[in-house]
Amino acid sequence: MSTRDEVIDIARTWLRTPYRHEGRVKGAGVDCAMLLCEVYHEAGLIPYIDPRPYPQDWALHRSKERYLGWVEKFGHEVAVPQRGDLALYRFGRCYSHGVIVIDWPGEIIHSYRDLGVLLDRGDAGYLMDRQVRFFTLWEA
Repeated sequence: MSTRDEVIDIARTWLRTPYRHEGRVKGAGVDCAMLLCEVYHEAGLIPYIDPRPYPQDWALHRSKERYLGWVEKFGHEVAVPQRGDLALYRFGRCYSHGVIVIDWPGEIIHSYRDLGVLLDRGDAGYLMDRQVRFFTLWEA
């Protein structure tokens, strides 16, 4: 099994975990940032990192790219995502919502407020028409 497939398999084990701001416990609660931290760490792609604390609405009131800064520390931007890569969406003033790409744009996995961890489309609903950037944790 490739590491990319392993990322997707690990992410799927988080499905139906409720949304909880700053949470990172499978089955109990996780937000979009902690989901990515847990999945990519378990797959061996990043060390254990803990970017907490951060306010739930920080992207609405600040322009500092906190989330983007963490992603750029471990990955690099790509034009077209592959399986297992991540996408960052702009909400408010910053890129502040992260998802794992399964098959762009048809299938992603992410944790979203009030919905928890779910499979979704990357170009529909509340994600439609948002600015999005793609990153990989694999070498070019």
